[in-house]
Amino acid sequence: MPRPFSKIAPDWWDYTTLDAELLQDAAKLTAETIQQLARPGFAIRFYDTLEEFYLAEALEYINAWKQATADNPVGICGPIGPTEQLPLVARLVNDLGLSLKHAHFWGMDEWYMDGKEVPEDHPLSFARADKELCFDRIRPELAMPPEHLHFPAADTSKYEASWSGVRCAVMQGGQGEVKHWAFNDPVRREGAYKDAPPSPAEYRKLGTRVVELHPLTLIQNARTSGGGNIPLVPTHALTVGPAQTWQAEKISIWHPGHHDNPFGMRLSTLMIAKGIADSSVPMSLLAEHPNVQFNFYRGGLGTCETEMH
Repeated sequence: MPRPFSKIAPDWWDYTTLDAELLQDAAKLTAETIQQLARPGFAIRFYDTLEEFYLAEALEYINAWKQATADNPVGICGPIGPTEQLPLVARLVNDLGLSLKHAHFWGMDEWYMDGKEVPEDHPLSFARADKELCFDRIRPELAMPPEHLHFPAADTSKYEASWSGVRCAVMQGGQGEVKHWAFNDPVRREGAYKDAPPSPAEYRKLGTRVVELHPLTLIQNARTSGGGNIPLVPTHALTVGPAQTWQAEKISIWHPGHHDNPFGMRLSTLMIAKGIADSSVPMSLLAEHPNVQFNFYRGGLGTCETEMH
C-alpha cells in the first residue's frame, strides 16, 4: 500500500506520512509511560525545573571539556536551539577556572544564502549567537583558541576535516517540529524518493551539506526567532550530517517543551525506543546510535488531549 501524502506539504516527506496506528500510539504516551521506554543505549531523563534542566545541559559542556588534554583533544557539538544553557556554560568556565586550551566546539548548523553561509552580522547568524551568548563571555586567559571553534561553511571540507583527530564526547541537539536534529530535515517527495523516503542507511551516509528546509521548519524558525516573520528566514541551511553525528560518542537531545510540541516529543521517543527508523522522521534514525539520551523538562511535556482555544 502506498504511503499517504503529507498533510503539511504534499511535495515533502514528514511524520504525517507514517502509519496511523503508530501516530495514535505516540499520542497516548504519558510522562510515566515515556520513562518506561528507556532501554540499553537509550536513556530518558526528566527535570522538574527549568533551572535544573538548563544547568544539566550546560554541565555536559563542562564535563566534556574537562577531559581535553594536549594529546587527547575533546569537543562538544552544540545547538542554537536551545540557547539558554550557553550563558551558563560561560559562567561555569569562568567560575571553575577551566582552561579551554585543548577543548573544541562544533556549531551544528548555519543559515545559507546567495551561495554561501550567512555572515556573522546577519540577524539570525548562529555563529554570532554562540559567540555572544557563550564564547565572548569567557575570560581571555581561559578562552578556547579561535581555531578550535568550528562552524559549517559553504565549503564544507574544513568543517568535516575538523572532526578527525578530535574526540566528540557529546553532540547536543534540540528537536524541531519536523522532528529534525540540527537541520537534518526530511527530503522532498520527488525523483527517487517519490514513493518512499531515503532508507535509514542511505540517509546516514549524508555528511555536512546544504539542505532545503521543510516548510514546517521555516514556520517554526520564524515563530521562535523572528516574531513570525517568515520572509526573514532563509530557505536553505548548512547542517552537520549524520556522518558526523555517528562520530559523536553520545547524542543528547534536550526537550524544554517550546521547540517541538507534545505530540512530536512523544513520537520520536517512541520510535527510538522501539527501533523504528524512518527518514521521514529524521530524529528516529538515532534509534541506530548506541548512546542516546533524551532530556525532558517535565513542565513542558504537555498532553495530546483535544483542547479548544
